[in-house]
Amino acid sequence: MSKTDLKEPASRARQVQQPGLCMARREFLILGGSAVAVLATVGSGAMAQQLVSSGYTRKVIGRLSELQPGSEVSFTYPTDDIENALVMLNEPAGGGIGPDRNVVAFNVVCPHMGSYMTGTFKAEHSVMGPCPLHLSTFDLTKHGMVVSGHASVSLPQIVLEADGDEIVATGVMGLFYGYNRNPSGA
Repeated sequence: MSKTDLKEPASRARQVQQPGLCMARREFLILGGSAVAVLATVGSGAMAQQLVSSGYTRKVIGRLSELQPGSEVSFTYPTDDIENALVMLNEPAGGGIGPDRNVVAFNVVCPHMGSYMTGTFKAEHSVMGPCPLHLSTFDLTKHGMVVSGHASVSLPQIVLEADGDEIVATGVMGLFYGYNRNPSGA
């Protein structure tokens, strides 16, 4: 028997795992994804809202009784130069308030390159967009996450509370385009 007969085939050699701290790409991705999911869940709920809302002024921005499904109402928050849209969706949404949890608010400046998206709300799909510059579109039922286009981050969502019939803005999730730190309005 020659030495070449004793060698394992190349495909079998790749299957043998090395002892120690090495992990396969698949194991790394599964472990990393699990860690992200756990960390995202730990800060959820009232504790996360308190962190997002701390430092922001409270401002009444509308009334639940005055909103219509599919409507978009402009308002400024947390300062008078930051424009946002208050919308009543036809379905429940992440961060939504009201009896059907379908009232949400988002900043109307695209986080990709700062184009204004006022008037691009599409009620039939619960999205805002496309952005006039690069066609980014955002799902308002999923905290303003990117559906398509060049944007790489979600639209900043305005944290809302219902105080009876009043809609109160209490904070912001995300960073406004053009700012290195969100103004608190205080």
